[in-house]
Amino acid sequence: MERRTIGAGALAVGAVGLGCMPMSWSYSASRQRGETSLRAVHRALDLGSTLLDTADMYGPFTNELLVGRALKERRADAFVSTKVGLLVGDQHIVANGRPGYVRRACNASLRRLQTDVIDLYQLHRADPEVPVEETWGAMAELVRAGKVRALGLCAVGAHGRRRSGSRLHDGTIRQLERVQQVFPVSAVQAELSVWSPEALVSLLPWCAARGVGFLAAMPLGNGFLTGTLTPGQGFEPDDVRARHPRFTAEMMAANQPIAAGLRRVAARHGERVTAAQVALAWVLAQGRQVIPVPGAKRERWVTENAGAARLRLTAQDLAELARLPAARGSWD
Repeated sequence: MERRTIGAGALAVGAVGLGCMPMSWSYSASRQRGETSLRAVHRALDLGSTLLDTADMYGPFTNELLVGRALKERRADAFVSTKVGLLVGDQHIVANGRPGYVRRACNASLRRLQTDVIDLYQLHRADPEVPVEETWGAMAELVRAGKVRALGLCAVGAHGRRRSGSRLHDGTIRQLERVQQVFPVSAVQAELSVWSPEALVSLLPWCAARGVGFLAAMPLGNGFLTGTLTPGQGFEPDDVRARHPRFTAEMMAANQPIAAGLRRVAARHGERVTAAQVALAWVLAQGRQVIPVPGAKRERWVTENAGAARLRLTAQDLAELARLPAARGSWD
């Protein structure tokens, strides 16, 4: 599989990563199966999708435990990314960026992941009560202690402000400029897909200019871009899509031209090429430092996603995808 690098340290990973969050968080609990997910992780590693992206808040904690089961046998095959900075409570999530907490959280993640070192440690969200430089400084200490190899930052959430265009990621860029003065940023994680291309305006160029890796979260649009979801199908109450403004029956129907466009491009490349692979290939085409991290919890989807690394979109394909209508949500 094609190899890509993260940050100035040139940490090599496969072209397509594996987002482990759906295995125990955010999507329908009734469809979560530990052994099925574990097989999916092993399949990803077999195919060269070496980046395993998780977080201590997923579950909470159960996602890291699951990934740790795979790492116990195959640590040398994996590039491990986890996150710190968010605590899950009863019906709420709060940020904690205190240095002491960061150190304790890292040690706990290392135990759950059954490893001596985390390849990429990401700040999930900055704590508004703690200067981000203090949090980042504590994370840098972990690098110097040999517990972490590189540091990354997740983009500030911006739901509901998509119309602000180039200003969408201003908050994240300001944070990046601040923490860069403390310790180098090796990677930034933010949403990027055919229906959420906002990072292309300013955030991805910021990363490209500085040799910073870009982890594209939700490259399949929470499953919509696979073309397998039906408008009005409904979601279980614990599924994040049940409350997402793009997953109402009305908006799913309105956004069908996007899924149809992906299918048209896929058809030009052969009957075995899927809309999901075209969506991932589009993300890969945005730059050598871009690594899509699609979520998956079954071997079938992992195999399909990994195959996107072999798909080369033509200039015609990219032009057609650029002409697709902008995605709509209930705020539009």
